[in-house]
Amino acid sequence: MPKKISKEKLIGKISHYFNNIKVAVIDLSGKLEAGDKIRIVGGETDFSQKVGSMEVDHKKIKKAKKGDSVGMKIKEKAREGYKVYKVE
Repeated sequence: MPKKISKEKLIGKISHYFNNIKVAVIDLSGKLEAGDKIRIVGGETDFSQKVGSMEVDHKKIKKAKKGDSVGMKIKEKAREGYKVYKVE
């Protein structure tokens, strides 16, 4: 069986990273929902993870839209400017 090729779409970039709590703030240029798979790429970093919970202004949300800045726990270190892709 041929391997399914996953499509990736750039949906934002990291504007801030809080190392002590491992939370990234992502400025979205596309929509994102809890359960989506994302890939974060930049510098020597390249990892994928599922979106758990997201927050906007300290309120938990399930869906975010273009233009939102969402905070989310990520499993590896990231820096400002790293790109965030949604894996389809």
